[in-house]
This record gives sequence, structure tokens and C-alpha cells, in this order.
Amino acid sequence: MAETKPISTSVQVRKTGNSYISTLVPLLAIIAGYIIWRFVLGADSHFTNPDTSGGFWPNHKGPIGNFYKAYEGGIIVPILIGCLLIVITFSIERLLTIIKAGGISSNEDFIRKVQYHLANKNIDAALAEADKQKGSVGNVMKAGLRKYKELVSVSDLTTEQKVLSIQKEVEEATALELPMLEKNLVFLSTIASIATLMGLLGTVTGMIRAFGNLGESAGSEAAKGLSQGISEALYNTALGIGTSALAIIVYNVFTTKIDAITYSIDESGFTLTQSFASLYK
Repeated sequence: MAETKPISTSVQVRKTGNSYISTLVPLLAIIAGYIIWRFVLGADSHFTNPDTSGGFWPNHKGPIGNFYKAYEGGIIVPILIGCLLIVITFSIERLLTIIKAGGISSNEDFIRKVQYHLANKNIDAALAEADKQKGSVGNVMKAGLRKYKELVSVSDLTTEQKVLSIQKEVEEATALELPMLEKNLVFLSTIASIATLMGLLGTVTGMIRAFGNLGESAGSEAAKGLSQGISEALYNTALGIGTSALAIIVYNVFTTKIDAITYSIDESGFTLTQSFASLYK
């Protein structure tokens, strides 16, 4: 039985340039949410009776316009604004990443071109197509094609061993690509789950405050204060539901795109192994 020689791997660890984003974005988004709530929604000029003493949470009264009533929703509002900013930021970041991962042309057309070149035993042309395609499918295909080309001239391995080696190379390249595609989606899925609950929490605390103030007033003034308090509290619910809905939509869109790329990666690996098994028996 021939001695099996170790086959070198061409897969290299991918260095991600945006690894710091997942740490900084949530913190910066919450800070930005507070700044928007405190200095945009809560600017003195937006209230008929502003609390000019300032501070962390000024007790402004009489918002001018419905938009600025959101300020009186309480301290949960800046957190919800921060969650919305997180969703927007990671949506843009994931969109750019997935567009880049999709390659410069249709993955289906790319795989058909590679199949054509491999059928004609023109491996260099197939590698040129992979270099041109780029993206996750192109990267996986390129790693597999390099191993494919290397094994064509190897004579001391069986066809089955060569096919397994190509398959292993494709799996290693895939293992490097998939985490890059799925990175930061956990923030979208988490916010999709908790934003509505946080909105309800803000509503409940606002209602508690409104009913607490009710006991200190009487007559029509009490009814007016209660209705205003309920209106302000419901801004939390609206902002929470809106943020959650946006997070759910973009999460589902991105997971669908990632599933399509993953399917193309699997198809590319199948193309390489089947081509080698049929042409180099």
C-alpha cells in the first residue's frame, strides 16, 4: 500500500477589519440615543415651560408639537433610540458585507462557467473565473480549485483520497466564510426580541407616573394630566414596536441572502468533487 503524503492546505485565516465594530457600536449608539433625546428632543426651545436648570433629565413641560412629546416618555426613550441606531448601523454593515460576499456577478452563472472549464480540463481558466468573481463563493471555489490543480499531478493517492482532500479544502474555506457572513446578526435578532418589551416597560413606568400624578390633582385638571401621561407613555410602545419590526425585517432579509450564498458554496464544492471524480479516475 502506497504511503499517503500530507497535502498542504491553501486556506489562510481571514483577518476581519471590522472586529471592533461589535464592541463599540452598542455603546456609542446608546450614548447617541441619549444625546438625541436630551439635546434634540429635549432642547429648551421645544417646550413652553422648559426646565432651564438642565441636568441629566430636565423636567420640561408643554412640548411644542407631537414630535417633541416623545421626550416626556422617560429615560427608556434614549435606550430605544439607541437600539434603533444599532439596528440601522448593523443593517448597513451587513448589507455592504453581503453585497461584497455575493461576488461581482451571478453565482449560478459563475458556477456554470467553472463547470465548463473543468469539463475541458482547463483549470487555469476556472481559477481565473474565481479570481474575477471574488465574494464568498469565489473564495471557496478558488481554494478548492488550487487543491484540485495540485492533486491532478499527484500519483500516489487514489481518486477517492484526492476527492476527500478537495472536499476537506472546500469545507475549511467554507468554515472561514460563514462566520463572516453571519457576524453581528445576533444584535438584530436580540433587538427584534427585546425592543418591544423595552417599549412596554417604558409605557408601564410612564403609566405608573401618570396615575401617581393623578392622585395629586383633582377634577378636569386630573383628567387632562392623565390623558397626557398616557399619550406620553405610549411613545415608548410605538418606538419599541417600530424598532423591533425593522430588526425582524432586515434580519429575515439577510438570513435569506446568506442561505442563498451558502447554497451556492455547497454547489461549488459538489461541482469540484464530482468533476474530479469523473475526469481523473
